[in-house]
Amino acid sequence: MLVGLIQTLRPKQWVKNLFVLAPMVFAKDLFKPAVPLRAAAAFAIFSLLAGAIYTLNDLVDAEADRNHPTKKNRPIAAGVVPTGVAKAMAAVLLLGSLGAAAAFSIPVAICALLYLANNVAYSFRIKHVPYLDVGSIALGFVLRVFAGSYAVSTASEPVRPSFYLIACTVLLALFLGFGKRRHELKVNSAKARASLGAYKPRTLTTALYLLGAACIGVYLMYTLDARTEAFFNTRYLWLTTPFAVVGIGLFVHLVRDETRMESPTDEMLRNVPFMVNIMLWAATIIVIVYKLRPSP
Repeated sequence: MLVGLIQTLRPKQWVKNLFVLAPMVFAKDLFKPAVPLRAAAAFAIFSLLAGAIYTLNDLVDAEADRNHPTKKNRPIAAGVVPTGVAKAMAAVLLLGSLGAAAAFSIPVAICALLYLANNVAYSFRIKHVPYLDVGSIALGFVLRVFAGSYAVSTASEPVRPSFYLIACTVLLALFLGFGKRRHELKVNSAKARASLGAYKPRTLTTALYLLGAACIGVYLMYTLDARTEAFFNTRYLWLTTPFAVVGIGLFVHLVRDETRMESPTDEMLRNVPFMVNIMLWAATIIVIVYKLRPSP
């Protein structure tokens, strides 16, 4: 049952909480004393909170999951994890994560509460409403970014996410969300989720390409913005744009893949070229922003 409990928390999905760390990196705080620890604590809080939400979602969807070709193997739906144990775990994680957020700071706690409220609304209602469901997912990513900015802020050095960071987060989240819906519609038809019946393949394909192009365009604008160049004291951040192009292109390829993988957003974490591109992008960002040079 222990393995089932861990699977219910979906730790592989916690990678989404890396958005909590983005404000620290782009505020040039990565190597400041104690700042990475505060950011890591916020990451842990949102990971535990996400685990509680995934558990709640599986409890709500248990009956429907039992009739799904792959989701029927989820621990709660399969009966590996008893309902009572799952409820107790969700309660402990909720109280623990929200308590830790409140102890951290009021702004972080507010972000955590809004994140919880958004996901509860998603689980019970919004996920059945086409387009609004993907918007709710995007809001979750934005709340992660704000929580990360408040987590690394101090009274003397407040950190606030820039317009570009929020815009890129929203566009990327919508891009990934609509890409996932497009793949579900193609592979599983409307059986995968109730809201899929209202989506149209052409509309989703158009949205996917437009949002992908917008992601790249806004990111390039950010790297070339005079304020960005002044803040980082470099004109070379635009050199990281090809990594964004490759990442967007690889995800579109996964969406168009005819195999019956459950989710392109899950598959990208197992895709070697995609992960190598992400790591190279992150490394290049850090080298340029923090002006790292080899020792003479």
